[in-house]
Amino acid sequence: MDAAPKTPARRAKLERATTETRIAVELDLDGAGAYDVKTGVGFLDHMLEQLSRHGLIDLRVRAEGDLHIDFHHTTEDSGIAIGTAISQALGDRRGIRRYGDALIPMDETLTRVAIDLSNRPYLVWKVAFTRDKIGEMDTELFREWFQAFAVAAGATLHVETLYGENNHHIVESCFKALARALRAAVEIDPRKADAVPSTKGVLGGSL
Repeated sequence: MDAAPKTPARRAKLERATTETRIAVELDLDGAGAYDVKTGVGFLDHMLEQLSRHGLIDLRVRAEGDLHIDFHHTTEDSGIAIGTAISQALGDRRGIRRYGDALIPMDETLTRVAIDLSNRPYLVWKVAFTRDKIGEMDTELFREWFQAFAVAAGATLHVETLYGENNHHIVESCFKALARALRAAVEIDPRKADAVPSTKGVLGGSL
């Protein structure tokens, strides 16, 4: 009996360098959630580790940025680099389920995320914070990360915290919900593993 065809490896490796940051990313969409993340921003590392572990994406990140100014460029550019790597690993996105969603509780907080790997970037962000910072990190930077990620990954992404009080829980539930939604969306659909999930036969454009 002939062996079943193997799914092509869905991995990516890239380096992104600007005058503000240098970022190297390696990932495997069909991993086990192993991570090795060092951005120089401890809380951002913690969130990217959640993305890896709960998304079952093997992820390695090395970032050097202008942290003596603030965390903005490192945060935004890490979102660009990881989103770009995911897009590269997906290739023409043939066979993927394309859509994913998750509703994630974390103590008093509840967040939902819905994603469409449509190649049409868009972010809806309905997340409010009661503090300007978590540790040394500005809470406004989390929207910047999700915006950069959505654009680079070619994702329509809706993020909404339904309720919550603890700002750490709010952010962490956003990343965990993204991880779970992304895990579902990148999964190969065995009923249509040979087809791009669009009536156009290609993802992107208006439909």
